[in-house]
Amino acid sequence: MPGTARHDREMAIQAKRNLSKTTDPVERLRLQCLARGSAGIKGLGRVFRIMDDDNSRTLDFKEFVKGLNDYAMMIDKEEAQQIFRVFDKDGSGTIDFDEFLVTLRPPMSNARKEIIMQAFRKLDKTGDGIITIEDLRGVYNAKHHPKYQNGDWTEDQVFRAFLDNFDSPYDKDGKVTTEEFMNYYAGVSASIDTDVYFIVMMKNAWKL
Repeated sequence: MPGTARHDREMAIQAKRNLSKTTDPVERLRLQCLARGSAGIKGLGRVFRIMDDDNSRTLDFKEFVKGLNDYAMMIDKEEAQQIFRVFDKDGSGTIDFDEFLVTLRPPMSNARKEIIMQAFRKLDKTGDGIITIEDLRGVYNAKHHPKYQNGDWTEDQVFRAFLDNFDSPYDKDGKVTTEEFMNYYAGVSASIDTDVYFIVMMKNAWKL
């Protein structure tokens, strides 16, 4: 439903193709994430978050490299150092990983960001900035889902599977934040050329 499988496949193929042509280390990392589909960048974010033991929301170089390795990114140490230097603007030896993820996201126009936020606000019934199963009850009809219809899943299982679309592959907690939603759609957005088409797709998907 939200980011169609076809878009995901197209984007992954495109990212792999571009990877062989680009030498910019940040762009290479972005493309490696996108080659995993819409949730690729968000997945890397989750790996970093798990490693941030002291909740400082920053990473030093060693943690940064370990995160890239844990996520099986093909990046040598020299390339990792170049990327780290780009993000360590003040030369403090640490990088802010929220800023890192925002920079890594493929750029989106304001029109696209606005329609993504409209969809988020529609789903976030309680308005607390996090979408949960409770939020979905009145907004998303689980009864049309084939697995609900054939008795395999309960309504809550359908909701949970829906939320897992946006959640990171490594840490599915049944909660979707604004940042995760935006990261997911940045991935989808990368496979869609025009704003008009992206906005039409979002309006149809979410009945906005």
